[in-house]
Amino acid sequence: MLMLSVTMNAVDEQKQQQQRRDQDEQTTQGRAAILGIPYLDTRGLDTELPLVQDVLDVQEMHRSRIVPLKAGGDSEPWQFGVTTQTPQSLLKQLTEKYSAQAQNTSFLLISLSGFNTLMNRYDPPVTVTYNDIEIARPGDSETIAEVSKTLNSVGSDEVFDFLITQADKLGASDIHIENQRDGIRIRLRIDGALHPVAELGSDRYRVLLGALASRANISTAATEPQSGHLQQEVGEGEARHVLNMRIETVPTMFGQDAVIRLFNFDESMLNLDRLGIGPKERGEIDEIISHPRGMVLMVGPTGSGKSTTLYSMLNALNSTDRKIITLEDPIEFSVPGISQIPVDTTNGQSFAEHLRSVLRLDPDVVMVGEIRDADTAKTAIQASITGHLVLSTFHANSTAAAFSRMIDLIGVNPIFSTAIRLVVAQRLVRRLDDSSKEAYEADDATKQWIASILKDLPSHVEMPNLDSVTLYKPVPSATSPFGYNGRMVIMEQMVVDGEIQKYLRGDLADVHAESIEATARSQGMVTLLQQAVLAALRGETTLEEINRVI
Repeated sequence: MLMLSVTMNAVDEQKQQQQRRDQDEQTTQGRAAILGIPYLDTRGLDTELPLVQDVLDVQEMHRSRIVPLKAGGDSEPWQFGVTTQTPQSLLKQLTEKYSAQAQNTSFLLISLSGFNTLMNRYDPPVTVTYNDIEIARPGDSETIAEVSKTLNSVGSDEVFDFLITQADKLGASDIHIENQRDGIRIRLRIDGALHPVAELGSDRYRVLLGALASRANISTAATEPQSGHLQQEVGEGEARHVLNMRIETVPTMFGQDAVIRLFNFDESMLNLDRLGIGPKERGEIDEIISHPRGMVLMVGPTGSGKSTTLYSMLNALNSTDRKIITLEDPIEFSVPGISQIPVDTTNGQSFAEHLRSVLRLDPDVVMVGEIRDADTAKTAIQASITGHLVLSTFHANSTAAAFSRMIDLIGVNPIFSTAIRLVVAQRLVRRLDDSSKEAYEADDATKQWIASILKDLPSHVEMPNLDSVTLYKPVPSATSPFGYNGRMVIMEQMVVDGEIQKYLRGDLADVHAESIEATARSQGMVTLLQQAVLAALRGETTLEEINRVI
C-alpha cells in the first residue's frame, strides 16, 4: 500500500509538471502573436536540439534568457531562441553585428520552460557534494562549528533534504530544530540520547520551517501546537527506501520549535525473537497472547519502544485465520495482513468511538494506540471480555503504577480485574559496543548498591557473584563514537494472577503501586531496575546508562 501511494504521488507530480508546461507554452504562443514574433514550441526538440557553440557567453545566455539555435550561412539567417525576458538592446546588438557581416538574424519566441530545459542540457548545473554530518563528542566545539558551516552553505532548496538524509544515515530517531536568541540549534536523538549537531543562522530557520510547512501541511504563522506527517525517499540504489516522518511544532519565545520523528524500520525487526526477551518472560507472553480474549498493556514513557513490542506481538498473531485491526494516531508501521485505521485525535476523533465501530467488524485481535481517557479504557475492557484480545499502550512508570493509574482513571472495577492478563513496562538503554568496551572492578559502594537492588531477586533467576563485580564502560571508536552500538530492551513483566486481582476488585484497602509491586515480586516478578542491573553485570550496558534511563 505504501509503495502504491508513493507511485501515485510520482504520477500526480508528473501530470502537474505536464500541465504547467502546457500552460506556459499556451501563454508564450499568445504573447508571440501580440508581439509579432514567430513562436517555437521546443517540446519536441528538448532532447535533440543542440545549441550552437561559442556564439554567446554562457553567463550572457543565462542572464538574458537567450539561446543560439542555428548558425547562419550564405543564405541562412542566424536563429536565436528568445524569451519575454530577453532585453531588446541585446536583440538590436545581435542584429547590427550580423548585418555588418552581411548576414541576417531571426528571433523565435520560446517559453521559459523551454529555455530552462535547453540550458540544462547545454550547461548542466554543477552537483555539489557536501560532507556527511558527524556527531560531536562532549566539548567538541570544532565538529559542531564544521557541521554548522556545512549546513549554512547547503543551498536553500536542498538543506531540508540534506538534513533528513543525514539523520537517516546516522540512525537518528528524532531531529530537534530549536530557536535560540541568535539562531537555531539542531540536535539529533541517536540511541535515545540527544546530541548537538549544529548552530545555524536565522535565515536557515525560515528555509527549514518553510519546507516543513509546504510538505507537512502546517502553518508557519500558527500560534498553537501543530502536527503533520510526510514521506520522503532517501538513500541510493538498493538502499533507497521511503522514510515516514511525524512533525510536531510548538510556538516558543523566538519562533516555532519543531521535532521531526523518523520512522524507518525493517519489517523483519518486528519479531519477538529479536527483542532479547528472557525465556520465562517470552513463555508468559506466548501463553497469554495465544488466548482468544483478554487485555495486554504496554507501559512506559514516549520513545521506550512500546509500539515496536506491540507490533511484534501482532506479527506473531498475524495469520490467515485471525482478523487483526489497529487504531493508531498516527500509523507508525505498515504491516501486510493487518487492517490499520488512523485516528486523528487532534481534530476531535477518539479511540473509544472508533473502537466501538470496529468491534462490529468481528475482529479477533484489536490494538488501540493508546488508552488516554476513561471512555477508551472502559470500551477496551468491555471488548476484552466479549471475545477479543485487546493490546494497547498506557503511560505509567512501572507495571504496578499502571494499575494505580488505571484505578484513578476508572475507579475500582471488578470487570477490569478479569480482563487484564499481562502488563509489560519497558525502557530502551544503549548497548555497549562489544569490540571496544573496557572492563573494570566495581568499588565497594557500587557493590553494596547492586546487592541492595538484587537482594529480593526471585529464585528462578540465578544470583550473580557479588563478591567480585566486573562492570564495563564505553570506549569510543571509529565505528562507535560514544562506545555504544544500538539499543536493547529492558522489560518488567507482571502476569495478573489471583493475588493481583484482589487489588483491582477492591478486596484490599491498600491499593498503592508499592503494595502491588511487593505482591508481584513475591510472585516472581523481576523489576525494571533489577533487569537493568543484571544486563550491566552481563556487560551489555552500563550503570550510568541505567541511571540515565531508569
